This record gives sequence, C-alpha cells and structure tokens, in this order.
Amino acid sequence: MTAAALGSPEAAARTVTTVRTEAAAELLDRLPAEGALSWVRRGEGLVGWGEAARLEVTGPRALQEAADWWAAWTTGLDTDDALGVAGSGPVLFASIAFDPAVGTSVFVVPEVVLGRRGGVSWLTTVGDVDPREVLLRKRVDDGPAPRLRYADGALDPASWCAAVAAAVARIGDGDLQKVVLARDLLVSSDVPLDPRRLLRKLAARFPDCWTFAVDGLLGATPELLLRREGRQLSSRVLAGTAPRGAGADDDRLAAALIASAKDRAEHALAVESVVRALEPFCATLDAPTEPELLTLANVRHLATDVTATQRPGAGLLELVGAVHPTAAVCGTPRAEAGTLIGELEGMDRGRYAGPVGWLDARGDGEFGLALRCAELLGDDGARLFAGCGIVAGSDPASELAETQSKFAAFQAALEG
Repeated sequence: MTAAALGSPEAAARTVTTVRTEAAAELLDRLPAEGALSWVRRGEGLVGWGEAARLEVTGPRALQEAADWWAAWTTGLDTDDALGVAGSGPVLFASIAFDPAVGTSVFVVPEVVLGRRGGVSWLTTVGDVDPREVLLRKRVDDGPAPRLRYADGALDPASWCAAVAAAVARIGDGDLQKVVLARDLLVSSDVPLDPRRLLRKLAARFPDCWTFAVDGLLGATPELLLRREGRQLSSRVLAGTAPRGAGADDDRLAAALIASAKDRAEHALAVESVVRALEPFCATLDAPTEPELLTLANVRHLATDVTATQRPGAGLLELVGAVHPTAAVCGTPRAEAGTLIGELEGMDRGRYAGPVGWLDARGDGEFGLALRCAELLGDDGARLFAGCGIVAGSDPASELAETQSKFAAFQAALEG
C-alpha cells in the first residue's frame, strides 16, 4: 500500500465560502487550461480548478483511507454555505482506479467550484480566493483542429480479436458467464491538446452523458454508477450496445438490440451485479425487469435505472467500493472475470472504467464510470479506451467494431 497527500488537514486553508451567483455562464467555459475538474450534464453540474488539498492512494483499503482523509479534512472547517444543497460547500473530486488495490486513485479538493442545479448557480471558494477573479474569467476560443496520428495500444486489432475468441472459449467451458475486455489506442497531436476544447466538444455531442475530467482523465460517460442524495440512491446500468444507422436502418438496429437475447442476457448480468451489491445497504430497492433504450449520437445501449433507499450507516465511498466493479465493466463472476482480464487484455487499465465523480461534506455525490474517455499524456498525446462485454456467442469481429464505435466518441472531439 502507498499513499501520498498534498495539503494535509492541518496545512489546508480552513475557510470555505459558497455564494449564489447569476454570473456562472456556461460552466465549461470558465475552466482554465491547467487542472480542469468537471462533472457536467446538460449544462448543470460542477466544475472546479486549483488544489486546496490532494490525495493519491493505492492499496486494498484505498477507498476507506480516502473516506477517512475527507472526513478529517472537512472536520472543523469554517464553512459559510448560503445554499446548503448537494454540491455546495466543500467538494471532493475523485477518479478511482479500476482496481484500487493495485492502481493509484486520485482525490482533489478544488480551490474554486462553480455549480449549477435546477437553474440555480453558485460559487464555492477555499481560502482567500477572490470571487471576482473567478467570475471575470472568459472563455478561450478554440484554435485550429490538430493533426493527429494514431497507433495501436497494448494489442493490435488482430491480437485483440484473438483475446476475445479465447474469452468466448473460456465462457463455453463454463469458467464464467461474462467478461469485459477493453483495448487502448494511442494518439499524438502536432499541437498541445487543450482539455477545455475537448470537454466542450464532448458536452455538445453527448449532452445526455456526464462530461468529466479529473487529473488528466476526461471523457463523456453515459453510465451513472451511483448517486446519493440524503438516503436516496440511484444507478443507471448500461450493457448491450448497437451502432446507430441512417433512416430505416437506424430503426432496424434499435429493434434488433431490444430483441437480442445475447444483449439482454449481458444486460441482466449487469443489473443483477448492482442489485446484489446494494441490497445489504438498503431498506428498499427497485430494479425494473425490462430495459429501456438509451440513444446517443453514435450508439444505443440497453439501460435500466435502479433506485433504492439506504439504511443509515455506510458512506458514499463505501457504497461505491461495494458496487464497483459491476458486471458492466468487469464480468460475472467478478473474481473470475477480473483474473481473465489480467490474462487477456495485455494492458494496465489505470483509472479507465473506474468510478469518477464527486462527493460533498454532507455525503451526497455522484459517481459514474470512466468510459468513452482518454488519459492525456503530456501536452500532445493521449491514450483512448474502449471495451465490450463478452458473453457466449460473442463474435470477435463484431466486438472489434463496437470498440471502434466507442473510440469514435472521443475521436470526434479530438478531430472536430
């Protein structure tokens, strides 16, 4: 286990001020180039920058250590919060490793947070940050589109298809029911990649997704792992994917997805994994038996919204640790799928497919899964990620095409 913290509870600024503001404009337009933090959907959510405190932690107790650290940091704060709503007051942004026991998870308390919810906007500052400087910040216009070069990541397409075939064989042998296999794609640019430009383009193209950024990992995820407000919990489970088409072909693809026995079986495993993880913590829990279709710009997913009422006790990070990894990003059974991922994927996922989101001092917050995303590498490079659920009957060529559709979500932001 390793842990590192910058800005200990003793050293951090102890004054937090939240005020209502009518001057927040578009949240993503306010971000600086460095240290952008984001959780935005349809123009509402949170953005932040600056670091009042930071924790990087690795090990089997990483999420418990982070929860303890956050509790210590917020204890004794001089907080003036004029709103008292979810996301006001001190906020912790988090990007958690896919496997927190071996990967590094990052937690950042911003010096500045701008929020909007239900048409109400607010500004939170930590320490002696001047609110006038925040509200005078102007949008920086996009420069020319970069020239990009792509290269294979850990596995080339043929090798990745062979890994899918091997996974299907293991499923046929009865070793497991499902495994999620991901691949990465490397990109380099002739000019620095500006995270603000990428976030704005992702938000415009995928307004129904949560546009996120934490410590260089940014993307637009359609999957809400867990939201908590008071004792109310909700989760949007996605599994089963089909590409979009044109005209009548689009309708045909939608009908085929909702009728697909393979995709419905994959989806049912994902819903069951969330329900089983949440049940011990909940007084009530509802999971519809029939999935809906979630339509995005480039793909459709089978979707189920799970809702629950939590019993008193566990904090949000504990709940996130119990739910993650779901069958939607790992497989079923979880342990066997995780082992097979390590054998076949050939790459370190890092924070890809891990929980990403925010938590406030009241314990409210939202966490999605870091999907349709990229990790920025220096000023002019990035590593893109995409994955697919592999079940009995999965075809390697079709799964490869699905990853290419998912890569396209981020490539459009890079190239547009």
